[in-house]
Amino acid sequence: MIIAACYDNTDGSVFGHFGRTEYFKIYDVEDGSIASSEVVSTEGTGGHEALGPFLKGHGVEVLIAGGAGQRARDVLAGCGIKLFPGVAGDADEAVRAYIAGDLRFDMEASCCHHHEGGEHEHGCHHDGEGHHCHR
Repeated sequence: MIIAACYDNTDGSVFGHFGRTEYFKIYDVEDGSIASSEVVSTEGTGGHEALGPFLKGHGVEVLIAGGAGQRARDVLAGCGIKLFPGVAGDADEAVRAYIAGDLRFDMEASCCHHHEGGEHEHGCHHDGEGHHCHR
């Protein structure tokens, strides 16, 4: 099985915004453990729509992310990649937790929960039930 995580190359954590991730860490999982991993750059891939096919080209079946908006979710689903958003912390630990069946994730985690730079290509809505992004 091939698992990828949106990756913050500065500290090894799960990056918080799928569409702005500059790196993915891709893990080859065999017999219930990580057999190997590599960090790959997204430079030149072309944004949300291209990241799904980019991951699919690397054989990725599962993606662990901090957040992903609806457009990203649609692209990933169209590529047959299962998304597990709302994950924070160390990427290696997150993948080990997924393998063990213990990954804590939040399917409602949006793409813009960090509000990086305050710029969004879509609207954001905050209410008593949480934060939701929409186009």
